[in-house]
Amino acid sequence: MLREGPIPRFVHGVIEYAAGVLLIVAPFLFSFVANAAVAASLIAGVLVLTVAATTDGPTSLANQIPLAAHVLLDYALVVALIAIPFVAGFSDETAPTAFFLALGVAHLLVSIGTRFRPARS
Repeated sequence: MLREGPIPRFVHGVIEYAAGVLLIVAPFLFSFVANAAVAASLIAGVLVLTVAATTDGPTSLANQIPLAAHVLLDYALVVALIAIPFVAGFSDETAPTAFFLALGVAHLLVSIGTRFRPARS
């Protein structure tokens, strides 16, 4: 489960903070019309920032969530980001749908490519 990809954990953490902020500002940057899209983006952004800040790791503010749980949450986030436009009913609005799908795929690639364990010596 914790493979040795090319992305260091520190970079993964920084990317998650950036993704959380992007989720929070996206409704205003991309002019989301659907209230469900705005709410989903804001909630997802706060959740991503919370998980990033509380996972045991180099970019954490409080080491509360074990690394293995964080990895599982990463993959749950990928599924949620891809499903949200369809489940919340705003898949007919292009901007937020494309944003959530693209961010879901990007987060999947980052999660797959992260080196969660320290390099072997």
